[in-house]
Amino acid sequence: MTISPRPTPNPNSLKFDVDGATVIDRGLLAYHSAREAAGDDLARDLFAIRGVESLLIVPAFVTVTKHPAADWDDLAEGVEHVLRRHLTAG
Repeated sequence: MTISPRPTPNPNSLKFDVDGATVIDRGLLAYHSAREAAGDDLARDLFAIRGVESLLIVPAFVTVTKHPAADWDDLAEGVEHVLRRHLTAG
């Protein structure tokens, strides 16, 4: 499985493409807070990363939007770690 962060037009958002695994079976999940994501383990763990503001989850990727004051150097590794852990856990 390969996870590749890609820029988006919004500098506060990164798209994390996932090759070799499916993030969700179908559809689209959009969360703007941890409270909205209640019951979704992946989203809960991503929101636990300081600076994460919203998530867009589809089968092939996750787009993470961060707080403007947060730094991608601090966030991206954590996002990749959470994705890898959830996607390899089955």
